[in-house]
Amino acid sequence: MGEVLSQNEIDNLLKALSTGELDAEEYKNKDEKQVKVYDFKRPSKFSKEHLRTLEIIFEHYGRLLYTNLPAYLRKTVAVEVVNSEAVIYSEFSNALSNPVLLGIVDASPLNGKIIMELGTNLGYAIIDRMLGGAGASLEKKREFSEIEIIIIERFLSICIDLLREPWQNVVAIKPRLERIETNPQFAQIISPQEMISIVTLSIKIGDIEGLMNICLPYDTLEEVVDKLNTKYWFSTMKEKDENTYEEAIEALISRAEIPIKATLGHSSISVNDFVNLQKGDIIKLESKVGEELQIYVGNIKKFYALPGASNDNYAVRITSIIREE
Repeated sequence: MGEVLSQNEIDNLLKALSTGELDAEEYKNKDEKQVKVYDFKRPSKFSKEHLRTLEIIFEHYGRLLYTNLPAYLRKTVAVEVVNSEAVIYSEFSNALSNPVLLGIVDASPLNGKIIMELGTNLGYAIIDRMLGGAGASLEKKREFSEIEIIIIERFLSICIDLLREPWQNVVAIKPRLERIETNPQFAQIISPQEMISIVTLSIKIGDIEGLMNICLPYDTLEEVVDKLNTKYWFSTMKEKDENTYEEAIEALISRAEIPIKATLGHSSISVNDFVNLQKGDIIKLESKVGEELQIYVGNIKKFYALPGASNDNYAVRITSIIREE
């Protein structure tokens, strides 16, 4: 039972309140606690740890977009992860405008689909850029033509293919763009009450900035959801071996084509002799018959060789290598 105040104590409290010595507001809400509403009908299947891990994955994905898209668009690109949250699918689909750019992605071997929503202002800018423009967007929205959809398909296919590397520490996915929908009513791939996680990326192409939302249904990630924690993710990260980069660079260089030329010799003549040259005239070279030819790789003298023929074609046989080092 709580403490009972005497009449004198009550009179003193009332007097203190009337004179302003005691402020009643200081004693209000002192013991109240903040209560977070939890809907047991729609329990959240994504924890904060899951969402944080998804942010880490898509931060890696954002760096890949930042590196690869400028070469495709020939325009500066900036990418940043803005937010990640767990909602039901109906909240996501009801917030979509019409028209909209929705890429339906098959994320095999995961079950189900992933939805990638690209802001329409970014879509218009990409189309303008790929058709030779400066990459400007449209002030008023309109439907996309079939040709424009094909351009967006190529762009999204590049973006979707870049999903492989960020997810390899969780699961080796083979993402593939199935189709693009411009009407949100035709993108009901899961139940409206199904839980999804949404990762939002801010993409800036030149002066045009928009959002890309990646919708990841719980059914799709269910078999790997236990791996969506930072402890597991960092423990399975493979350290990059420097030899791997060296081999990759060597492989790229080995396929590069370089010009090679063989020099028979040099000679100097006057301008008057050059102007009066006729068919059958002979120009004497400084090199002698039987001397080795100089072979240039690009503009660098690299080999000595003897002239000859191979299969009815002129050829040279390398006799020595010039090692400047």
